[in-house]
Amino acid sequence: MQLTEKEKSRLHKKYGPWALVTGASSGIGKSVAENLASAGFHLALVARRKAELEVQAEYYRNKFGVECFVHKEDLSDINAPARLAKATANLRVGLVVLSAGFGTSGEFHRGDLQTEIEMLRVNVETVMRLCHYFGGQFAYQKRGGIILLSSLVAFQGVPYAAHYAATKAYVQSLGEALAVELKSHGVDVLVAAPGPVASGFGQRAQMQMGNPPDAARIGAPILRKLGRGYLVMPGALSKLLIFSLKTVPRRFGVRIMQIIMGSMTKDKRSQYA
Repeated sequence: MQLTEKEKSRLHKKYGPWALVTGASSGIGKSVAENLASAGFHLALVARRKAELEVQAEYYRNKFGVECFVHKEDLSDINAPARLAKATANLRVGLVVLSAGFGTSGEFHRGDLQTEIEMLRVNVETVMRLCHYFGGQFAYQKRGGIILLSSLVAFQGVPYAAHYAATKAYVQSLGEALAVELKSHGVDVLVAAPGPVASGFGQRAQMQMGNPPDAARIGAPILRKLGRGYLVMPGALSKLLIFSLKTVPRRFGVRIMQIIMGSMTKDKRSQYA
């Protein structure tokens, strides 16, 4: 899926000239970044793997004629948001896409506590800090856009991904509220809640993802929704599952997610020990 020329023009006029994308080196972040480059946005690309970002940046410069600023950052570092804000202070950023994140799977009490703390910082604290900073900047400018990456697991408890789902529930709740608060200041906030996609997420989370859709197909549907609502659920699985869960009592929804996540969790001890 690609953006139409009309959509590209709308996005660039409303949120350009610069966009900042975290988690830009892979997955949905990479898909969004390429779609924004095709729309003429200059890009501030943020991820841990600088070499991969440099390759992407060169590709975007050559193919789309845009400027790119590469910033290597470990977003689990408590000082990372402040460094990122300082590094991009001279760019005319009008759109922020906070797609960096990772997950864990298995029984929570068996997991590595330091890894869970790092996930909390990347998925929650860094998102909160960057929303506070750029939300304030955009409200002052009376224009801007923020896209947050939630998940289909954000809408109820999810056994075998308990903490990851909790971090995404935070993002979902924060984004829904900010969409209302910032609207009167001319700022659009969108929460995207995709299902599984083909990326490095499953490997890091130790999950068997089956045959998920390519993340490259997710960026355009997310961007099309920006400024036209507060929530988008890209992908047929997200729409079907979230709709289905709304029709059953919450305790049954948790049980359904237990079955689904149990089938995807690689560490079988986490399911049956």
